[in-house]
Amino acid sequence: MPATALSDEDLLTSPDPEAFGMFYDRYVRTLLGYFARRTGDPEVAADLTAETFASAIVARRRFKPGKAPAAAWLFTIAGRRLADYHRHGQVELRMRRSLEMERRPVSADDAAMIELLAGDATSTLLADLPVEQRDAVVAHVVEDRGYPELAGELHVSEETVRQRVSRGLGRLRRRLGEGAS
Repeated sequence: MPATALSDEDLLTSPDPEAFGMFYDRYVRTLLGYFARRTGDPEVAADLTAETFASAIVARRRFKPGKAPAAAWLFTIAGRRLADYHRHGQVELRMRRSLEMERRPVSADDAAMIELLAGDATSTLLADLPVEQRDAVVAHVVEDRGYPELAGELHVSEETVRQRVSRGLGRLRRRLGEGAS
């Protein structure tokens, strides 16, 4: 069976080690972009991507098909790695400096590709959303702006902004789930 015919769920539950490699190939670029946008550092983005897939390999036996799409499961892990980075990243940096350890740098070509992905992944995912939902998702999720601020700016109720964000994120989740199969 060709790799493209297998769903993400099939790849995660397969005992074949190469199946996880196919899952990795489907999502590595998207994760690099996700982390690059949130950290602003291609090297950190590469490290967090590697950590996310390492965690996913370990946790894949706990993945239960049918609960949530495999992509959502992977991005839950990514969110945890990002939170860990924000909580502990400065401590790790100070420790590395005190031990005079250097992080292996990402090549200039790889760094440029990761920065490009940071913009491309967002644009691609958001392109099909209705304008009101896209603007609300970008403002709240990407720019980290609060509902009250957005409601005042858009001259709508806070509930309307919440609804637009919720509907937009719901569409994105469904799109990730469809694209994963």
